[in-house]
Amino acid sequence: MNISNLRKQFSFIFTNIMKFHIPKSIYSLLIIFASLILSGCVEYDLGVNFNNANNGELVQHIKLSENLTSFSGDYVSEWLNSLERRARKLEGSAKRISPEEIFVKIPFSNGRELQEKFSGFFNYRTAQKPDTVNNAELPNIASNLVVKDNNFLLLSRNHLTYDLDLRSLSALTSKANSLTGTGSIINLDFSLQTPWGVKNIQQTEDVIQPEQHDKQLIWKLKPGELNHVEVIFWLPNMLGIGTLLIILFVWGGFYLRYTLLTSGFQDIQD
Repeated sequence: MNISNLRKQFSFIFTNIMKFHIPKSIYSLLIIFASLILSGCVEYDLGVNFNNANNGELVQHIKLSENLTSFSGDYVSEWLNSLERRARKLEGSAKRISPEEIFVKIPFSNGRELQEKFSGFFNYRTAQKPDTVNNAELPNIASNLVVKDNNFLLLSRNHLTYDLDLRSLSALTSKANSLTGTGSIINLDFSLQTPWGVKNIQQTEDVIQPEQHDKQLIWKLKPGELNHVEVIFWLPNMLGIGTLLIILFVWGGFYLRYTLLTSGFQDIQD
């Protein structure tokens, strides 16, 4: 049986399913499962970019296959719209490159604000009713990001930990991959970019090894597994640097006023 025949059969089944009173969560999961099987891969890139200790961006780039949007367009459109709403709520922006592609940017000023906005963006389900469309996405995908920083006036030492539990996708991805014959139907990347580079902490032998591109590290996350990322990096503390410059400027003014100018006036009087 080829893919086109499968698509026709699934479309017929879903049309008849809608005649019955089935919870939206179950129906949406059926849509996701069938869509992944019939439509190829989903690309999901999540990145954290630090410019310095006081400025950065949380970025997301999501690209879905055209077949996925055509097969379950209403559900996908509502999901992408929810991303735009959540980004704007967190003082961010979202750009729809196409009906199946979106680019999200959320600014943050420090590690603590990054944690808060990350949690607010990805843990939005708890504030919604369990039968809403937004809450009917893939279940039990727990993500947690923790950033601990220690400031040393001019520099800031940061310890970032990112955990993503994708074990709930194990059965879904293995079944879909076996039916489609593809290597992977869901491509998930996590990247971290800093001005001075990153030191990856390898706690176990099977930890994910990142790919390095200049000052950016990229981790290929594994569906069906518990993914753990842990790094240490240093950042320039612009507040500390600015404070030091102000102190030097004020000290220079006092030195000029009470040392050089005073001694100059005394020389003229003599």
